[in-house]
Amino acid sequence: MRKPFLAGNWKMYKTGTEAVEFIKAFVPLLGSLSDREAALGVPFTAIAQAAEAAQGTGILIGSQNIYFEKEGAFTGEISAGMVKAAGASFVILGHSERRQFFGDTDLWVSKKLAAAVAMDLIPVVCVGETLAQREAGDAFKVISGQLKNSLAGLTPDAAVKLIIAYEPVWAIGTGKTASAAEAQEVHEHIRKELSSLLGDKVAEATRILYGGSVKPDNVASLLSQKDIDGALVGGAALKPDSFAQIVKFGG
Repeated sequence: MRKPFLAGNWKMYKTGTEAVEFIKAFVPLLGSLSDREAALGVPFTAIAQAAEAAQGTGILIGSQNIYFEKEGAFTGEISAGMVKAAGASFVILGHSERRQFFGDTDLWVSKKLAAAVAMDLIPVVCVGETLAQREAGDAFKVISGQLKNSLAGLTPDAAVKLIIAYEPVWAIGTGKTASAAEAQEVHEHIRKELSSLLGDKVAEATRILYGGSVKPDNVASLLSQKDIDGALVGGAALKPDSFAQIVKFGG
């Protein structure tokens, strides 16, 4: 049984102080998390304060990116070891905004994935097609390529904590959401690809999240699908009450 994983991606929002305020307001709204996991991907500068505020609550704090080298002359970059030391337990890799605005390639994602695994961080690897690719009928082809190249070098033994996030680029921040059936179709394809790349056991155990304008009023229908195991939430994760509603779906 795959435990649902509900992760907020704060992007470039919230200072450390604001993160602490959010967590203080968020925790009382949650109730028990025994049958699901709640997580927050926060800016680098907020990781340490957020991790301290979340201690003992069961809420996981993560980073939105890392660089793949351990250390060196890489001005402005932050390593897996640095975010781990600050209190991060997971990392988002290959988000479409990283790919679009900062040139992250599948090769870079694969290197960052290796660095995350080496530091025992939970890697949340993002894949997804643009509107043009979907309309051209290439969604499955694009996603298969992203998975193959981004997971290159990953062994089944090293994939025990792997999480995949399917984020249709055309649904991020647009208010558009793939229907539950559309999302399920892609998630089923991803699981089949994981089976081919890493074996049936890993594919069955890997949680696959949906990301793309997830809100309190659509999360339950999305997560009722067989292969949708959670959500990567953007704007709706910036407010304690709306994200709490998402985390408590069906509860």
